[in-house]
Amino acid sequence: MEYNRTAGCHVAAMPFPGRGHINPMVNFSKLLASRRPEILVTDEWLGFLRSEGLPPNVRFRSIPNVIPSELDRGADYLGFLDAVWIKMAEPFESLLARLEPPVTAIVSDTLLFWAVDVGNRRNIPVASFWSSPAAAFSAFLHFDLLVQHRHSPVNSSESADERIDYIPGISSIRLADLPACIYWNQPFLPMMLEAISWLYKAQYLLLATIHELESQVVDVLKSKFSFPIHTVGPLIPYFNLGDNSMLTNQNDLNYLEWLDLQPPASVLYISMGSYVPISTTQMDEMAAGLHGSGVRWLWVAREGTRRLKDACGEMGMVVPWCDQLRVLSHRSMGGFWSHCGWGSAMEGLFAGVPFLTSPISAEQALNSKLIVEDWKNGVGMGNLVRRDEIAGMVKRFMDGEGEGEDGKEMRRRAGKLQKLGQAAITKGESSDANLNAFVGDIFKC
Repeated sequence: MEYNRTAGCHVAAMPFPGRGHINPMVNFSKLLASRRPEILVTDEWLGFLRSEGLPPNVRFRSIPNVIPSELDRGADYLGFLDAVWIKMAEPFESLLARLEPPVTAIVSDTLLFWAVDVGNRRNIPVASFWSSPAAAFSAFLHFDLLVQHRHSPVNSSESADERIDYIPGISSIRLADLPACIYWNQPFLPMMLEAISWLYKAQYLLLATIHELESQVVDVLKSKFSFPIHTVGPLIPYFNLGDNSMLTNQNDLNYLEWLDLQPPASVLYISMGSYVPISTTQMDEMAAGLHGSGVRWLWVAREGTRRLKDACGEMGMVVPWCDQLRVLSHRSMGGFWSHCGWGSAMEGLFAGVPFLTSPISAEQALNSKLIVEDWKNGVGMGNLVRRDEIAGMVKRFMDGEGEGEDGKEMRRRAGKLQKLGQAAITKGESSDANLNAFVGDIFKC
């Protein structure tokens, strides 16, 4: 992506090629565009994002397809990461050299460490963009502490429930709730650590979180680096909520009209993300559990929508896609059964709905820990696989009984966190002020 100010400042932004990274970068770009109306935006995911609603002063550009397709990257994720870290740098730098006027600043996903190298060699300042919680960043930054305490590699699943409290800024946490590549000692962990190490050569760090939400860990990070660190979240499309022109097809109208007919706080929204597939067996158990719970539901599932609808019964809808933040903000929403991707966590928080958490991969177990233990606006589903367990837990959750704590208190917490998230983006408050400070700095170039 690229931002351009016709007066001479030209900022190029490069997201990691994954939906959970591109979405916050696109939303950040839109916010940046709203402060400087001459900004342009480009993205190597041009084909996927052609329908993305953008301001008239924003555009996408692309580099060649030198990495495996997004549609099947999960089949060889290590190979995909190798391609991202080895093959993308050259076409990025080639595009950078062709952009006019000359690029004077770079915003790059932290995982694309080669962008920092490109910026340093070309004497262009780089803002590293971290799209996950600040807590996950601290876990990687302080990985050496895990080694010192002999907690890496984790020896066996028997250590999963062991708790540690020595990672700066992170409250007591189970080893199993650390980012997956740390807990499982996955082969690409060294690459992740190398990406983090390059941050010391950047000039800014942008965090897709809210300062008040992770103030302790953000303050720790600020003490570690000499350059500015800005919390600019939540980087979700809240600016589209009042724009009905974004509803472009009959599917949008169908599920929204159905939600309009449901009682307040009565619908459970279910989404398990768009990357890691869930087994057919587990999906069938989830569907049977929903049917047995008797609650109303709206389920986003990319595949098998008809089969799931038949299994779940007549109390809800299965759709292949929806405007998630618009759905979560609907008056009929009573809860969010989520895989706990960071974008989903921020959207649920912003909408003020409580969570049922079922983390799958990446840093999602850590996000679930933040929701359940720290923010207390959700309940962990654990490793539930049986339909009767799912039915009982879903019913108790939607009935307001909670799980391990009073349901009314959990919903009160969800409302309080909603106010926190919405306050951060108001004029002069933390995220708004941080974004303005960053814009002020980069447009001095």
